[in-house]
Amino acid sequence: MDTLDAIILGIIQGLTEFLPVSSSGHLELGKAILGDNSVPEESLLFTVVLHFATALSTIVVFRKDVWEIIQGLLRFKWNKESQFSLKIIVSMLPAVLIGLFFEAQLEAFFGGNIRFVGFMLLITAVLLYFADKAKDTEKKVSFGNAFIVGISQAIAMLPGISRSGATISTSVLLGVDKSKAARFSFLMVVPLIFGKIAKDLLSGDLTFSGENNLAMGVGFLAAFLAGLAACTWMIQLVRKSKLTYFAIYCLIVGLIAISYGFFNS
Repeated sequence: MDTLDAIILGIIQGLTEFLPVSSSGHLELGKAILGDNSVPEESLLFTVVLHFATALSTIVVFRKDVWEIIQGLLRFKWNKESQFSLKIIVSMLPAVLIGLFFEAQLEAFFGGNIRFVGFMLLITAVLLYFADKAKDTEKKVSFGNAFIVGISQAIAMLPGISRSGATISTSVLLGVDKSKAARFSFLMVVPLIFGKIAKDLLSGDLTFSGENNLAMGVGFLAAFLAGLAACTWMIQLVRKSKLTYFAIYCLIVGLIAISYGFFNS
Protein backbone atom coordinates (compact mmCIF):
# COMPACT_ATOMS: atom_id res chain seq x y z
CA MET A 1 0.00 0.00 0.00
CA ASP A 2 1.47 3.37 -0.97
CA THR A 3 1.16 6.57 1.04
CA LEU A 4 -1.48 8.16 -1.21
CA ASP A 5 -3.77 5.15 -0.80
CA ALA A 6 -3.18 5.25 2.95
CA ILE A 7 -4.13 8.94 3.09
CA ILE A 8 -7.31 8.31 1.07
CA LEU A 9 -8.32 5.41 3.32
CA GLY A 10 -7.50 7.46 6.42
CA ILE A 11 -9.78 10.27 5.25
CA ILE A 12 -12.53 7.73 4.49
CA GLN A 13 -12.20 6.33 8.02
CA GLY A 14 -12.20 9.77 9.64
CA LEU A 15 -15.28 10.91 7.75
CA THR A 16 -17.34 7.71 8.02
CA GLU A 17 -16.56 6.80 11.65
CA PHE A 18 -19.08 9.33 12.92
CA LEU A 19 -21.85 8.62 10.45
CA PRO A 20 -24.01 5.47 10.57
CA VAL A 21 -22.67 4.15 7.25
CA SER A 22 -19.99 1.64 8.41
CA SER A 23 -16.43 2.96 8.36
CA SER A 24 -15.00 -0.57 8.23
CA GLY A 25 -17.27 -1.39 5.29
CA HIS A 26 -16.16 1.73 3.43
CA LEU A 27 -12.54 0.88 4.19
CA GLU A 28 -12.97 -2.55 2.64
CA LEU A 29 -14.65 -0.99 -0.40
CA GLY A 30 -11.87 1.59 -0.63
CA LYS A 31 -9.18 -1.08 -0.41
CA ALA A 32 -10.84 -3.07 -3.19
CA ILE A 33 -11.20 -0.05 -5.48
CA LEU A 34 -7.59 1.02 -4.83
CA GLY A 35 -6.37 -2.52 -5.50
CA ASP A 36 -5.03 -3.25 -2.04
CA ASN A 37 -3.77 -6.86 -2.00
CA SER A 38 -2.99 -7.10 1.71
CA VAL A 39 -3.53 -10.46 3.38
CA PRO A 40 -6.44 -10.47 5.86
CA GLU A 41 -4.18 -10.03 8.92
CA GLU A 42 -2.44 -6.96 7.47
CA SER A 43 -5.73 -5.53 6.24
CA LEU A 44 -7.29 -5.88 9.68
CA LEU A 45 -4.17 -4.34 11.27
CA PHE A 46 -4.51 -1.25 9.09
CA THR A 47 -8.21 -1.05 9.98
CA VAL A 48 -7.37 -1.22 13.71
CA VAL A 49 -4.76 1.54 13.34
CA LEU A 50 -7.25 3.85 11.62
CA HIS A 51 -9.91 3.12 14.24
CA PHE A 52 -7.33 3.95 16.91
CA ALA A 53 -6.80 7.33 15.24
CA THR A 54 -10.50 8.15 15.25
CA ALA A 55 -10.76 6.97 18.87
CA LEU A 56 -8.16 9.60 19.75
CA SER A 57 -10.11 12.24 17.85
CA THR A 58 -13.24 11.20 19.78
CA ILE A 59 -11.39 11.77 23.05
CA VAL A 60 -10.31 15.23 21.89
CA VAL A 61 -13.84 16.22 20.85
CA PHE A 62 -15.44 14.72 23.99
CA ARG A 63 -12.60 15.81 26.28
CA LYS A 64 -14.98 17.57 28.71
CA ASP A 65 -17.17 14.47 29.00
CA VAL A 66 -14.13 12.22 29.46
CA TRP A 67 -12.67 14.54 32.11
CA GLU A 68 -15.97 14.66 34.01
CA ILE A 69 -16.14 10.86 33.98
CA ILE A 70 -12.58 10.60 35.29
CA GLN A 71 -13.25 13.17 38.04
CA GLY A 72 -16.41 11.34 39.04
CA LEU A 73 -14.58 8.03 39.28
CA LEU A 74 -11.83 9.55 41.43
CA ARG A 75 -14.44 10.52 44.04
CA PHE A 76 -15.05 6.78 44.59
CA LYS A 77 -18.79 7.30 45.00
CA TRP A 78 -21.86 5.79 43.34
CA ASN A 79 -22.54 8.89 41.26
CA LYS A 80 -23.72 9.40 37.68
CA GLU A 81 -20.13 9.35 36.38
CA SER A 82 -19.33 5.99 37.99
CA GLN A 83 -22.66 4.59 36.80
CA PHE A 84 -21.98 5.78 33.25
CA SER A 85 -18.50 4.22 33.36
CA LEU A 86 -19.93 0.91 34.54
CA LYS A 87 -22.48 1.00 31.70
CA ILE A 88 -19.59 1.48 29.27
CA ILE A 89 -17.86 -1.58 30.76
CA VAL A 90 -21.07 -3.62 30.49
CA SER A 91 -21.45 -2.58 26.84
CA MET A 92 -17.90 -3.77 26.11
CA LEU A 93 -18.41 -7.35 27.32
CA PRO A 94 -19.94 -8.88 24.14
CA ALA A 95 -17.28 -7.36 21.86
CA VAL A 96 -14.49 -8.41 24.22
CA LEU A 97 -15.73 -12.01 24.18
CA ILE A 98 -15.93 -12.00 20.37
CA GLY A 99 -12.45 -10.51 20.13
CA LEU A 100 -10.95 -13.06 22.52
CA PHE A 101 -12.51 -16.23 21.15
CA PHE A 102 -13.28 -15.49 17.50
CA GLU A 103 -10.49 -13.16 16.39
CA ALA A 104 -9.17 -15.52 13.72
CA GLN A 105 -12.62 -15.99 12.22
CA LEU A 106 -13.17 -12.22 12.29
CA GLU A 107 -9.96 -11.53 10.40
CA ALA A 108 -11.22 -13.58 7.47
CA PHE A 109 -13.94 -11.00 6.79
CA PHE A 110 -11.34 -8.28 6.18
CA GLY A 111 -9.91 -9.71 3.00
CA GLY A 112 -11.87 -7.74 0.42
CA ASN A 113 -15.12 -9.74 0.29
CA ILE A 114 -17.10 -6.92 -1.31
CA ARG A 115 -20.32 -8.87 -1.73
CA PHE A 116 -20.38 -9.65 1.99
CA VAL A 117 -19.80 -5.96 2.81
CA GLY A 118 -22.67 -5.06 0.49
CA PHE A 119 -25.11 -7.42 2.18
CA MET A 120 -24.08 -6.10 5.61
CA LEU A 121 -24.71 -2.54 4.41
CA LEU A 122 -28.23 -3.61 3.48
CA ILE A 123 -28.72 -4.83 7.06
CA THR A 124 -27.44 -1.46 8.31
CA ALA A 125 -29.97 0.27 6.05
CA VAL A 126 -32.83 -1.77 7.53
CA LEU A 127 -31.72 -0.97 11.10
CA LEU A 128 -31.54 2.75 10.38
CA TYR A 129 -34.93 2.76 8.67
CA PHE A 130 -36.74 1.18 11.62
CA ALA A 131 -34.86 3.31 14.14
CA ASP A 132 -36.02 6.42 12.31
CA LYS A 133 -39.62 5.37 12.95
CA ALA A 134 -39.08 5.25 16.72
CA LYS A 135 -40.61 8.00 18.84
CA ASP A 136 -38.46 10.65 20.53
CA THR A 137 -38.05 10.18 24.29
CA GLU A 138 -36.03 11.52 27.22
CA LYS A 139 -35.01 8.05 28.43
CA LYS A 140 -31.40 7.44 29.48
CA VAL A 141 -29.31 4.35 28.78
CA SER A 142 -29.91 1.70 31.48
CA PHE A 143 -27.59 -1.16 32.41
CA GLY A 144 -29.80 -3.60 30.52
CA ASN A 145 -29.81 -1.30 27.49
CA ALA A 146 -26.02 -1.03 27.70
CA PHE A 147 -25.59 -4.80 27.40
CA ILE A 148 -28.02 -5.09 24.48
CA VAL A 149 -26.31 -2.18 22.71
CA GLY A 150 -23.02 -3.96 23.41
CA ILE A 151 -24.29 -6.99 21.51
CA SER A 152 -25.02 -4.70 18.56
CA GLN A 153 -21.50 -3.33 18.82
CA ALA A 154 -20.08 -6.86 18.76
CA ILE A 155 -22.08 -7.70 15.63
CA ALA A 156 -20.88 -4.44 14.08
CA MET A 157 -17.31 -5.75 14.17
CA LEU A 158 -18.26 -7.24 10.79
CA PRO A 159 -17.35 -4.94 7.89
CA GLY A 160 -20.48 -3.35 6.47
CA ILE A 161 -22.44 -3.25 9.73
CA SER A 162 -22.17 0.33 10.94
CA ARG A 163 -21.02 0.40 14.56
CA SER A 164 -22.55 3.80 15.27
CA GLY A 165 -25.58 2.95 13.16
CA ALA A 166 -26.16 -0.37 14.93
CA THR A 167 -25.60 0.98 18.45
CA ILE A 168 -27.58 4.20 17.96
CA SER A 169 -30.41 2.33 16.21
CA THR A 170 -30.54 -0.30 18.95
CA SER A 171 -30.60 2.38 21.65
CA VAL A 172 -33.35 4.34 19.90
CA LEU A 173 -35.43 1.17 19.33
CA LEU A 174 -35.08 0.51 23.07
CA GLY A 175 -36.58 3.93 23.69
CA VAL A 176 -33.41 5.88 24.51
CA ASP A 177 -33.22 9.57 23.61
CA LYS A 178 -31.33 10.08 20.31
CA SER A 179 -28.85 12.60 21.75
CA LYS A 180 -28.05 10.35 24.71
CA ALA A 181 -27.82 7.36 22.37
CA ALA A 182 -25.34 9.19 20.12
CA ARG A 183 -23.17 10.28 23.06
CA PHE A 184 -23.11 6.76 24.52
CA SER A 185 -22.39 5.25 21.10
CA PHE A 186 -19.35 7.41 20.41
CA LEU A 187 -17.87 7.07 23.91
CA MET A 188 -18.43 3.31 24.34
CA VAL A 189 -16.02 2.36 21.56
CA VAL A 190 -13.02 4.31 22.93
CA PRO A 191 -11.95 1.91 25.73
CA LEU A 192 -12.66 -1.04 23.44
CA ILE A 193 -10.20 0.19 20.80
CA PHE A 194 -7.58 1.09 23.38
CA GLY A 195 -8.01 -2.35 24.94
CA LYS A 196 -7.57 -4.00 21.53
CA ILE A 197 -4.34 -2.08 20.92
CA ALA A 198 -3.01 -2.91 24.41
CA LYS A 199 -3.85 -6.62 23.99
CA ASP A 200 -2.09 -6.85 20.64
CA LEU A 201 0.97 -4.97 21.92
CA LEU A 202 1.32 -7.22 24.97
CA SER A 203 0.78 -10.41 23.00
CA GLY A 204 3.10 -9.38 20.17
CA ASP A 205 0.32 -9.67 17.59
CA LEU A 206 0.60 -6.00 16.65
CA THR A 207 3.73 -5.83 14.51
CA PHE A 208 4.62 -3.37 11.80
CA SER A 209 6.77 -4.27 8.83
CA GLY A 210 9.25 -1.59 7.83
CA GLU A 211 7.81 -1.24 4.35
CA ASN A 212 4.33 -0.44 5.70
CA ASN A 213 5.28 1.84 8.61
CA LEU A 214 5.10 5.03 6.53
CA ALA A 215 1.72 4.09 5.06
CA MET A 216 0.40 3.23 8.52
CA GLY A 217 1.68 6.54 9.88
CA VAL A 218 0.20 8.81 7.23
CA GLY A 219 -3.05 6.82 7.27
CA PHE A 220 -3.24 7.28 11.05
CA LEU A 221 -2.62 11.04 10.77
CA ALA A 222 -5.16 11.45 7.96
CA ALA A 223 -7.81 9.55 9.93
CA PHE A 224 -7.10 11.56 13.09
CA LEU A 225 -7.32 14.96 11.38
CA ALA A 226 -10.37 13.98 9.32
CA GLY A 227 -11.99 12.63 12.48
CA LEU A 228 -11.40 15.89 14.34
CA ALA A 229 -12.96 17.91 11.53
CA ALA A 230 -15.85 15.51 10.99
CA CYS A 231 -16.76 14.78 14.59
CA THR A 232 -17.42 18.41 15.47
CA TRP A 233 -20.27 18.75 12.97
CA MET A 234 -21.24 15.22 11.99
CA ILE A 235 -22.40 14.32 15.50
CA GLN A 236 -24.98 17.09 15.29
CA LEU A 237 -25.96 15.79 11.86
CA VAL A 238 -26.57 12.32 13.28
CA ARG A 239 -28.67 13.73 16.11
CA LYS A 240 -30.82 16.07 14.03
CA SER A 241 -31.14 14.48 10.61
CA LYS A 242 -33.47 11.66 9.74
CA LEU A 243 -31.73 8.30 9.86
CA THR A 244 -33.68 7.34 6.74
CA TYR A 245 -31.27 9.45 4.67
CA PHE A 246 -28.40 7.29 5.86
CA ALA A 247 -30.50 4.17 5.33
CA ILE A 248 -31.00 5.14 1.68
CA TYR A 249 -27.28 5.82 1.31
CA CYS A 250 -26.35 2.41 2.79
CA LEU A 251 -28.93 0.74 0.55
CA ILE A 252 -27.47 2.33 -2.59
CA VAL A 253 -23.83 1.66 -1.65
CA GLY A 254 -24.71 -1.88 -0.56
CA LEU A 255 -26.35 -2.67 -3.90
CA ILE A 256 -23.40 -1.16 -5.78
CA ALA A 257 -20.98 -3.23 -3.68
CA ILE A 258 -22.92 -6.44 -4.32
CA SER A 259 -23.01 -5.73 -8.07
CA TYR A 260 -19.30 -4.86 -8.07
CA GLY A 261 -18.52 -8.09 -6.22
CA PHE A 262 -20.46 -10.24 -8.69
CA PHE A 263 -18.98 -8.64 -11.81
CA ASN A 264 -15.39 -8.76 -10.49
CA SER A 265 -15.43 -12.23 -8.93
